[in-house]
Amino acid sequence: MTDIETRTLEAPGATITYDVRGNLADATPEAPVLLLIGSPMGAEGFGTLASHFTDRPVVTYDPRGVSRSPRTDPSTPVTPDHHADDLHLVIEALGSGPVDVLASSGGAVNALALVAAHPEQVRTLVAHEPPSGPALPDRDAVLAAIQAVSRTYQERGFGAGMAHFIALTSWEGPFPDDFADQPVPDPGAFGFPAEDDGSRDDALLGQNLLSGTGYEPDYDALSRASTRVVLAAGEESGEQMAARSARAIAKNIGTEAVAFPSNHGGFLGDEYGMPGDPDGFASALRTVLEGTDIR
Repeated sequence: MTDIETRTLEAPGATITYDVRGNLADATPEAPVLLLIGSPMGAEGFGTLASHFTDRPVVTYDPRGVSRSPRTDPSTPVTPDHHADDLHLVIEALGSGPVDVLASSGGAVNALALVAAHPEQVRTLVAHEPPSGPALPDRDAVLAAIQAVSRTYQERGFGAGMAHFIALTSWEGPFPDDFADQPVPDPGAFGFPAEDDGSRDDALLGQNLLSGTGYEPDYDALSRASTRVVLAAGEESGEQMAARSARAIAKNIGTEAVAFPSNHGGFLGDEYGMPGDPDGFASALRTVLEGTDIR
């Protein structure tokens, strides 16, 4: 088993914690450091995927406001640009030159912001299912649906908010204008509590939902970037929002999204009891990082 070294750095408004697997000195231009990121999911979600890349240093981290990366002012809104600035500092602190990045979900949104601002820091970015509402043709309906989920969380708490969030993320195809008027699913059907404990500090529903899904990438900057940017969508994700966003962003920067095994959590082992296809996902990722077309 590869040893893990945990490090921290001070960023404006937060202390960022990240983990280094392997020896950073072993990174090469052909096999640079591999940075695995999500948002709001932290480092713990990438343990299985990281185990497939023992031939190079692997870095994972907890985004600001998540787990081991506390914020100094939790009331201040956090945007993808804040996360991109944090990632910029982490890569700078590694001191190993440009990195490869696998970024999923909100992490993919943040990584696109990173590449737009600091393309020199990333050799290849694989952006897996970034849920960018403004990238979609039905953007107005998407953003209205997201606002409805946020209202449910603020009015009814975590359980109802998560049930509504799942209804949103599992929706197939364009969103109808009346999505906000549809009944919120029963939280108990998903194993969530129906009671409202009064807290509103959930990292997903309270911190990242509106800012992450409401972020539109800088297509011109991404098209000009020295970074090789690859958008990816799960083979089982169909016409769900995040997969549609991946394909839309790819089109907007003049490329096509590639299909990765499984679904939105395809890289997961049993970290959360919802395994995808981590072996297949890792194989597809390795193929892309080696510069081979997997389509």
